[in-house]
Amino acid sequence: LTLSLLSEAPIEIESLHDGIDFHSTITRTRFEELCDDLFRSIFEPVEKALRDAKMDKSSIHEIILDGGSTRIPKIQKLLQDFFNDKELNKSINADEAVAYGAAILAAILTGDKSDATKDMLL
Repeated sequence: LTLSLLSEAPIEIESLHDGIDFHSTITRTRFEELCDDLFRSIFEPVEKALRDAKMDKSSIHEIILDGGSTRIPKIQKLLQDFFNDKELNKSINADEAVAYGAAILAAILTGDKSDATKDMLL
């Protein structure tokens, strides 16, 4: 979370080895270098979702970020680039979006067709 807001963050591990504490810092740039392969892997589920829905990325009207990792500026940039500079919707709490998604999936899996869930399902 710190690197989502600042350009560097402290790393502190108590008793890393034989009671010796470890203290260092990491920059956002270094973090992005270390995680580059992981960041690039975000496109696999996005492309699969588009294929499964038989949609092209140009037909997407809104991009809602879901989950804590979507706070990472590099991930936001990669997604925005992937969707041809379409603005990302950051107005929804990313952690709450996960809970809503789980509730929608539960409704689908249980066959819930009540009024409470009707508006949640697309």
